[in-house]
Amino acid sequence: MSKLRCIIIEDEPLAAKVLKDYTSEVPYLDLLGTFKDAILATDFLRQNRVDLMFLDIHLPRLKGMAFLKTLKNPPEVIITTAYHQYAVEGFELNVCDYLLKPFDFERFLMAIGKIKTPTVETSVNIAPNMLEEKPYIFINVQKKKVKIAFDDIAYIESQKEYIKVVCGNKTYLSKMSTHEIEALLPAHLFRRIHRSFIVSLEKIESYNAEMVEVQGLEIPIGRGYKEALKDL
Repeated sequence: MSKLRCIIIEDEPLAAKVLKDYTSEVPYLDLLGTFKDAILATDFLRQNRVDLMFLDIHLPRLKGMAFLKTLKNPPEVIITTAYHQYAVEGFELNVCDYLLKPFDFERFLMAIGKIKTPTVETSVNIAPNMLEEKPYIFINVQKKKVKIAFDDIAYIESQKEYIKVVCGNKTYLSKMSTHEIEALLPAHLFRRIHRSFIVSLEKIESYNAEMVEVQGLEIPIGRGYKEALKDL
Protein backbone atom coordinates (compact mmCIF):
# COMPACT_ATOMS: atom_id res chain seq x y z
CA MET A 1 0.00 0.00 0.00
CA SER A 2 1.46 3.33 -1.10
CA LYS A 3 1.79 6.06 1.52
CA LEU A 4 2.36 9.79 1.79
CA ARG A 5 6.07 10.19 2.57
CA CYS A 6 6.74 12.95 5.09
CA ILE A 7 9.45 14.53 7.24
CA ILE A 8 9.42 16.76 10.33
CA ILE A 9 11.72 19.77 10.72
CA GLU A 10 11.39 20.84 14.35
CA ASP A 11 14.00 21.76 16.96
CA GLU A 12 11.75 21.50 20.03
CA PRO A 13 11.78 17.88 21.31
CA LEU A 14 8.26 18.02 22.74
CA ALA A 15 6.76 19.51 19.56
CA ALA A 16 8.61 16.94 17.46
CA LYS A 17 7.24 14.12 19.64
CA VAL A 18 3.67 15.41 19.24
CA LEU A 19 4.05 15.41 15.45
CA LYS A 20 5.58 11.92 15.52
CA ASP A 21 2.69 10.61 17.60
CA TYR A 22 0.11 12.22 15.32
CA THR A 23 1.69 10.88 12.11
CA SER A 24 1.87 7.38 13.62
CA GLU A 25 -1.92 7.40 14.06
CA VAL A 26 -2.62 8.12 10.38
CA PRO A 27 -2.39 4.95 8.26
CA TYR A 28 -1.37 6.66 5.02
CA LEU A 29 1.46 8.78 6.48
CA ASP A 30 4.99 7.35 6.33
CA LEU A 31 7.40 9.36 8.50
CA LEU A 32 10.86 9.16 6.91
CA GLY A 33 12.76 11.27 9.41
CA THR A 34 12.88 14.11 11.93
CA PHE A 35 15.42 16.95 11.67
CA LYS A 36 16.41 19.57 14.23
CA ASP A 37 17.28 22.18 11.62
CA ALA A 38 16.71 22.94 7.95
CA ILE A 39 20.33 22.41 6.93
CA LEU A 40 20.19 18.77 7.97
CA ALA A 41 16.94 18.31 6.04
CA THR A 42 18.32 19.84 2.82
CA ASP A 43 20.60 16.93 1.99
CA PHE A 44 17.85 14.42 2.74
CA LEU A 45 15.44 16.23 0.40
CA ARG A 46 17.99 16.09 -2.41
CA GLN A 47 18.38 12.34 -2.13
CA ASN A 48 14.84 11.21 -1.28
CA ARG A 49 11.31 11.67 -2.54
CA VAL A 50 9.29 13.54 0.07
CA ASP A 51 5.59 14.32 -0.38
CA LEU A 52 4.95 16.38 2.76
CA MET A 53 7.06 18.46 5.12
CA PHE A 54 6.06 19.66 8.60
CA LEU A 55 8.13 22.82 9.02
CA ASP A 56 8.73 24.95 12.11
CA ILE A 57 9.55 28.62 11.52
CA HIS A 58 11.99 29.42 14.32
CA LEU A 59 14.86 27.04 13.60
CA PRO A 60 18.56 27.35 14.40
CA ARG A 61 21.00 28.43 11.68
CA LEU A 62 18.33 28.88 8.95
CA LYS A 63 14.77 30.01 9.63
CA GLY A 64 11.88 28.04 8.20
CA MET A 65 10.63 30.67 5.75
CA ALA A 66 14.13 31.40 4.45
CA PHE A 67 14.70 27.67 4.00
CA LEU A 68 11.43 27.30 2.10
CA LYS A 69 12.48 30.04 -0.33
CA THR A 70 15.65 28.12 -1.20
CA LEU A 71 13.73 25.08 -2.46
CA LYS A 72 13.03 25.03 -6.20
CA ASN A 73 10.54 22.17 -6.07
CA PRO A 74 9.42 21.85 -2.45
CA PRO A 75 7.03 19.12 -1.30
CA GLU A 76 3.68 20.03 0.22
CA VAL A 77 4.35 22.09 3.35
CA ILE A 78 2.44 22.42 6.62
CA ILE A 79 3.85 25.16 8.84
CA THR A 80 3.90 24.42 12.59
CA THR A 81 4.60 27.41 14.80
CA ALA A 82 3.54 29.37 17.86
CA TYR A 83 3.68 32.65 15.92
CA HIS A 84 0.62 33.72 13.93
CA GLN A 85 2.24 36.77 12.29
CA TYR A 86 3.95 34.68 9.60
CA ALA A 87 0.71 33.20 8.22
CA VAL A 88 0.38 35.60 5.28
CA GLU A 89 3.97 35.04 4.19
CA GLY A 90 3.45 31.31 4.51
CA PHE A 91 0.44 31.24 2.23
CA GLU A 92 2.26 33.47 -0.26
CA LEU A 93 4.78 30.64 -0.46
CA ASN A 94 1.92 28.22 -1.20
CA VAL A 95 2.03 26.28 2.04
CA CYS A 96 -0.81 23.81 2.44
CA ASP A 97 -1.77 24.86 5.98
CA TYR A 98 -0.56 26.86 8.98
CA LEU A 99 -0.86 25.13 12.35
CA LEU A 100 -0.59 27.28 15.46
CA LYS A 101 0.91 25.48 18.46
CA PRO A 102 -0.49 23.88 20.45
CA PHE A 103 -2.83 22.11 18.02
CA ASP A 104 -4.86 18.95 18.63
CA PHE A 105 -5.14 15.80 16.53
CA GLU A 106 -8.38 16.90 14.90
CA ARG A 107 -6.77 20.11 13.61
CA PHE A 108 -3.80 18.05 12.42
CA LEU A 109 -6.13 15.79 10.42
CA MET A 110 -7.84 18.79 8.86
CA ALA A 111 -4.45 20.04 7.67
CA ILE A 112 -3.27 16.81 6.05
CA GLY A 113 -6.75 16.32 4.62
CA LYS A 114 -6.14 19.35 2.38
CA ILE A 115 -3.35 17.53 0.57
CA LYS A 116 -4.91 15.98 -2.51
CA THR A 117 -2.46 13.46 -3.90
CA PRO A 118 -2.90 10.14 -5.73
CA THR A 119 -0.83 8.53 -2.94
CA VAL A 120 -3.50 9.28 -0.34
CA GLU A 121 -6.34 8.07 -2.52
CA THR A 122 -4.75 4.73 -3.33
CA SER A 123 -4.33 4.02 0.35
CA VAL A 124 -8.08 3.79 0.80
CA ASN A 125 -8.74 1.23 -1.92
CA ILE A 126 -9.94 3.55 -4.66
CA ALA A 127 -10.53 1.47 -7.75
CA PRO A 128 -7.83 1.94 -10.42
CA ASN A 129 -10.39 2.46 -13.18
CA MET A 130 -12.80 5.07 -11.86
CA LEU A 131 -15.06 4.69 -14.90
CA GLU A 132 -15.74 1.04 -14.16
CA GLU A 133 -16.10 1.10 -10.38
CA LYS A 134 -16.87 3.74 -7.77
CA PRO A 135 -14.21 4.65 -5.20
CA TYR A 136 -14.79 2.60 -2.05
CA ILE A 137 -13.50 1.56 1.34
CA PHE A 138 -13.63 -1.70 3.30
CA ILE A 139 -14.62 -1.57 6.98
CA ASN A 140 -14.95 -4.34 9.55
CA VAL A 141 -18.57 -5.18 10.34
CA GLN A 142 -19.40 -8.22 12.50
CA LYS A 143 -16.19 -10.15 11.80
CA LYS A 144 -16.21 -9.49 8.05
CA LYS A 145 -15.02 -6.71 5.77
CA VAL A 146 -17.84 -4.82 4.04
CA LYS A 147 -17.25 -2.79 0.89
CA ILE A 148 -18.89 0.65 0.99
CA ALA A 149 -18.77 3.14 -1.89
CA PHE A 150 -17.94 6.71 -0.87
CA ASP A 151 -20.93 7.91 -2.91
CA ASP A 152 -23.29 5.86 -0.73
CA ILE A 153 -22.19 7.32 2.61
CA ALA A 154 -24.46 10.08 3.96
CA TYR A 155 -22.81 10.62 7.33
CA ILE A 156 -20.81 8.89 10.05
CA GLU A 157 -21.64 9.11 13.73
CA SER A 158 -19.45 8.24 16.71
CA GLN A 159 -20.98 5.82 19.23
CA LYS A 160 -18.38 5.39 21.99
CA GLU A 161 -15.77 2.94 20.65
CA TYR A 162 -17.85 2.30 17.51
CA ILE A 163 -18.86 4.33 14.49
CA LYS A 164 -22.19 4.17 12.68
CA VAL A 165 -21.89 4.57 8.90
CA VAL A 166 -25.24 5.67 7.43
CA CYS A 167 -25.85 4.88 3.76
CA GLY A 168 -29.42 5.77 2.83
CA ASN A 169 -31.63 3.21 4.57
CA LYS A 170 -28.66 1.02 5.53
CA THR A 171 -26.39 1.47 8.54
CA TYR A 172 -23.14 -0.28 9.41
CA LEU A 173 -21.57 -0.48 12.86
CA SER A 174 -17.79 -0.83 13.00
CA LYS A 175 -15.40 -0.88 15.96
CA MET A 176 -13.14 2.06 15.15
CA SER A 177 -12.85 5.73 16.09
CA THR A 178 -13.95 8.76 14.10
CA HIS A 179 -10.27 9.77 13.94
CA GLU A 180 -9.43 6.49 12.20
CA ILE A 181 -12.25 6.65 9.67
CA GLU A 182 -11.63 10.36 8.98
CA ALA A 183 -8.00 9.63 8.11
CA LEU A 184 -9.20 7.16 5.45
CA LEU A 185 -11.84 9.37 3.82
CA PRO A 186 -11.06 11.72 0.89
CA ALA A 187 -11.06 15.28 2.29
CA HIS A 188 -12.73 16.70 -0.84
CA LEU A 189 -15.77 14.43 -0.31
CA PHE A 190 -16.21 14.45 3.47
CA ARG A 191 -16.00 17.03 6.24
CA ARG A 192 -15.94 16.67 10.01
CA ILE A 193 -18.42 19.16 11.50
CA HIS A 194 -18.64 17.90 15.08
CA ARG A 195 -16.61 15.77 17.45
CA SER A 196 -19.09 12.95 16.78
CA PHE A 197 -20.10 13.56 13.14
CA ILE A 198 -18.52 13.42 9.69
CA VAL A 199 -20.79 14.27 6.74
CA SER A 200 -20.67 13.72 3.01
CA LEU A 201 -20.52 17.12 1.29
CA GLU A 202 -22.63 15.83 -1.60
CA LYS A 203 -25.38 14.67 0.76
CA ILE A 204 -25.83 18.05 2.51
CA GLU A 205 -29.37 19.31 1.81
CA SER A 206 -29.11 22.60 3.73
CA TYR A 207 -27.01 24.22 6.43
CA ASN A 208 -26.53 27.29 8.58
CA ALA A 209 -24.05 28.37 11.24
CA GLU A 210 -25.47 25.90 13.77
CA MET A 211 -26.44 22.75 11.89
CA VAL A 212 -26.26 20.68 8.69
CA GLU A 213 -29.23 18.79 7.28
CA VAL A 214 -28.52 15.35 5.80
CA GLN A 215 -31.28 12.90 4.88
CA GLY A 216 -33.75 15.07 6.80
CA LEU A 217 -31.63 14.84 9.97
CA GLU A 218 -30.32 18.03 11.57
CA ILE A 219 -26.72 17.43 12.64
CA PRO A 220 -25.17 20.08 14.93
CA ILE A 221 -21.98 21.91 13.97
CA GLY A 222 -19.54 21.74 16.89
CA ARG A 223 -18.09 24.87 18.46
CA GLY A 224 -14.61 24.09 17.17
CA TYR A 225 -15.81 23.31 13.63
CA LYS A 226 -17.50 26.59 12.62
CA GLU A 227 -15.01 27.02 9.75
CA ALA A 228 -15.57 23.52 8.39
CA LEU A 229 -18.05 24.56 5.70
CA LYS A 230 -16.70 27.99 4.77
CA ASP A 231 -15.48 26.78 1.35
CA LEU A 232 -18.52 24.63 0.59
